[in-house]
Amino acid sequence: MEQSSTIFEMVIFAGAVLTALGIIGIVMFIARVRAAQKEQLEDEALKARLGALMPLNLGSFLVSAIGLMMVVMGVILG
Repeated sequence: MEQSSTIFEMVIFAGAVLTALGIIGIVMFIARVRAAQKEQLEDEALKARLGALMPLNLGSFLVSAIGLMMVVMGVILG
């Protein structure tokens, strides 16, 4: 039983790391959007810039959600 506890602890730790990386990506997205808004771009240019940033946003949320699922699984099963 000792080894299974260690495996679940590793799952929890890996999930926490993934969640932290996702949150860092979300913060980067927010910073880039604010910088784009400060540039006073026209509507089309701003939409293009935000469109280019959407993969960062969606990827960050995906990584964060997977990390949170790993943490929950590790806690419930451990």
